[in-house]
Amino acid sequence: MQIREVTHKKYEDDFIQASVVINKNTPNYIRPLDKEIQDIFNPATNKNFKYGTAKRWVLKNEANEFIGRIAAFTNSKYINKGTDFATGGIGFFECINNQQAANLLFDTAKKWLEDQGMQAMDGPINFGDRDKYWGLMVEGFDKEPVYGMPFNPTYYQDLFENYGFKNYYNQYWFSMSVDDDLPARFQERYNKFKAKPDYSARHVESNQLSKYANDFATVYNAAWAQHGEAKAITKPEVEKLFKTMKPIMDERVIWFAYYKDEPIAMFINIPDVNQYFKHFNGKLTLLNKLRLLWMKKTMKRKKLTGLAFGVVPKYQALGIDSFLIQSCGYFMQHKNWYDSYEMGWAGDWNPKMHNIYKSLGGSQSRRMVTYRYIFNENELPFERHPVMDYK
Repeated sequence: MQIREVTHKKYEDDFIQASVVINKNTPNYIRPLDKEIQDIFNPATNKNFKYGTAKRWVLKNEANEFIGRIAAFTNSKYINKGTDFATGGIGFFECINNQQAANLLFDTAKKWLEDQGMQAMDGPINFGDRDKYWGLMVEGFDKEPVYGMPFNPTYYQDLFENYGFKNYYNQYWFSMSVDDDLPARFQERYNKFKAKPDYSARHVESNQLSKYANDFATVYNAAWAQHGEAKAITKPEVEKLFKTMKPIMDERVIWFAYYKDEPIAMFINIPDVNQYFKHFNGKLTLLNKLRLLWMKKTMKRKKLTGLAFGVVPKYQALGIDSFLIQSCGYFMQHKNWYDSYEMGWAGDWNPKMHNIYKSLGGSQSRRMVTYRYIFNENELPFERHPVMDYK
């Protein structure tokens, strides 16, 4: 076996092709856009290079065939609540069903991370935010992945656990039918807040995205500060995100709640663009961009997926979440826009979000695992991710 670091353009192409080759017979696999993966490892397009660095490797056999790949990264902003030691990440792992090959990939990433001063590695994770390419799928292989969802062959779980990775936390996805009526308490809370003139809920308008970018940053930074990740997002960053999303954005399913025009909650959803991208073979060429516009206008969008949900802490116990979700429901249900809704994942350390998903009537559709491998458990005993403290 030959392992080679990705150091120039040809090897970058190899990094993409390794995934294509290994997943060519994986049922329900949808190839991500090549450029989106490449941008993750480009300092000009990924802000996380301000806080760390990344390396990639490709593995071939004696016949010069692709049999694996892996990436490793450090990020000083990657902080998990309850963890006080340096932890790196691995991700974008692909491998044939061969433990020796997997071990070589893991060992290579581990050695590099140790050289960077890391004491553990989590994976598979993204060199970026947790809304994409985060976790290893262990349940839910019977359906196609939604956009940004990791997807892998079933045997990967054994490759990770045989190496010594341990379950740091589970990530649960829930799904439901868009037209399912929400429980009665959602309607009750909707009526309660609808009767109060200081509270309102409305969907975005595409000609005011700058305003909503500020609203997003306000809610996101307040709602997620308690997660202990010390991450904040700026209005320009959200504007850039919205600009990227605009070709596939549906303003009817992106909602904010307000108190006296102050943003206090958000419910951000997008069409599952994997239903388009699965026809593009990883390439967003000019022709495919035109096809995307055509499909957006002519295809019935059957799947909707959750991107972000948050409530400013001081409003979290009031029922604002129910008011906001029911407002969206009344607006979009029974209009034949979407059939199914797959919510973004909730970690087993976040029982409040689990309860929200279940209260919607959602059922668990998939399970991912974020694994942790501690380099020296004699010095640092393994502990699972602590449950969130909502105080």
